[in-house]
Amino acid sequence: MTPEQRTEELAQLQRMRAISLIEASTLLLLVLVAVPLKHLAGLAIATRIMGPVHGLAFLTYVWMLIQLVSAGGWSRSEITRLVLAAFIPFGGFVNAQVLARRQARLAAP
Repeated sequence: MTPEQRTEELAQLQRMRAISLIEASTLLLLVLVAVPLKHLAGLAIATRIMGPVHGLAFLTYVWMLIQLVSAGGWSRSEITRLVLAAFIPFGGFVNAQVLARRQARLAAP
């Protein structure tokens, strides 16, 4: 792997970690704040705002995941975990930690 490829992969992992955290946070806000506000307090505006915000974060996550995986070097189980974690609350936070470990291994000399 050339130094340029290594640098690009490190940057891609960093971006993926960031969007994983954003996607996980918006999912939690949607499920734990907006939906209860809608059903318990009658504030439907909460889901009308948070729904599209999370939708955009999710689509960005999927797009970046496709780019990351298409570069190669990922096993089926890793790809499956990355996909499934987007649907599970707190899954994105676990993904961010796994991506950080992979990034550290790649950055090590």
